[in-house]
Amino acid sequence: MEGLVSMKSSASSHPAAIGSLPRRPTFSIRRSQVTLPRVKRFSAAAASIRAQQPDTMDASSAAREEPEIVLKAKEWEVGMLQNELAESQGIRIRRQPPTGPPLHYVGPFEFRIQNEGNTPRNILEEIVWHKDNEVHQLKQWKPIYTLKKAMEDALPTRDFVGALREANRRTGLPGLIAEVKKASPSRGVLRENFDPVEVAQSYEKGGAACLSVLTDAKYFQVTDMYTLFIIEIVQCPLLCKEFIVDAWQIYYARTKGADAILLIAAILPDLDIKYMIKICKVLGLAALVEVRCCFSFLP
Repeated sequence: MEGLVSMKSSASSHPAAIGSLPRRPTFSIRRSQVTLPRVKRFSAAAASIRAQQPDTMDASSAAREEPEIVLKAKEWEVGMLQNELAESQGIRIRRQPPTGPPLHYVGPFEFRIQNEGNTPRNILEEIVWHKDNEVHQLKQWKPIYTLKKAMEDALPTRDFVGALREANRRTGLPGLIAEVKKASPSRGVLRENFDPVEVAQSYEKGGAACLSVLTDAKYFQVTDMYTLFIIEIVQCPLLCKEFIVDAWQIYYARTKGADAILLIAAILPDLDIKYMIKICKVLGLAALVEVRCCFSFLP
């Protein structure tokens, strides 16, 4: 307080000296508001997920639905919306850290603690991390040279893109790729008595140009042998709908009769996509690149 009083007294006693000092210029700064692009597909994506539920479900049947299934469906829906939001911001699905959680020591004991960087953020990231481990084990069981040898006995590939173009020329409508799927992470088993060959035949009779066959065992409860069963019966080209994280999977899918491969842009670096497309061309496979939003096209 004494300091303040002395300053006031000095200011009042020497007004001319203070008035002669140059004034500092003042600036007014306006806060700018950054408007982020709004992703309007969120509501559409949520609606498409809810549309998979049967329309005939009444209040009593909804009440009987298991809470675990409802919770998983909600988690899947939220996860997919998070994926779209991440892609809109230029964020891709992370790959699993190769070293795992960091190692800690307490005296003679050692332990690992899961942190945010070592925990999947959503269902798609969880699937990709599991697929990394699964492919690592399969590569030990079937090295790449054994797959190349097995491809010598594989049936010739069918023209996947040509089938879509022919369907468009014949009907004037986009060619239809029908999906052979037993279950999903969000809804569980879609059909109890699932016969992949019967489903594939019904799709082909219904006018499908190509078939998309799920081959993931853990999350979709199917097997890669489905393509071998189906390829002997139907004439439609087959798309191996798998979470491709390694080029080894492309060779493996070719030995199982696949005519096309799905590459998901959200989980693969651009260089990996280019490299895998070249492998597909060498093996005679079509590469279908899945892009969920326009931001995936940006460099």
